[in-house]
Amino acid sequence: MMKISVRVITNAKAEKIEENGGDFKVWLKSKPVENAANKALIKFIAKHFQVPKRNVKIVSGLKNRNKILEVFPDGT
Repeated sequence: MMKISVRVITNAKAEKIEENGGDFKVWLKSKPVENAANKALIKFIAKHFQVPKRNVKIVSGLKNRNKILEVFPDGT
C-alpha cells in the first residue's frame, strides 16, 4: 500500500496528472458536486496506477481539494 498526496483541480478542460516530488496534481473535467469529482478522481488514479477502482481509497480530504489517497497493489 502506498499513500499519495493529491491536489485536485476540478472543472478542467482536459484530464491529466502531474507528479512533482511524490505529490500529484490532477485535473478533472468533473465538477465538485454530489461527490462526482471524488468518484472521477478514484477512477483516474486507478487507471494511472493500473489497479481496480476498489484498490483506491480517499483517506482524508473528501470535501477539500487537497487529499490523501491510499493505493493498494492489485491482488490485495
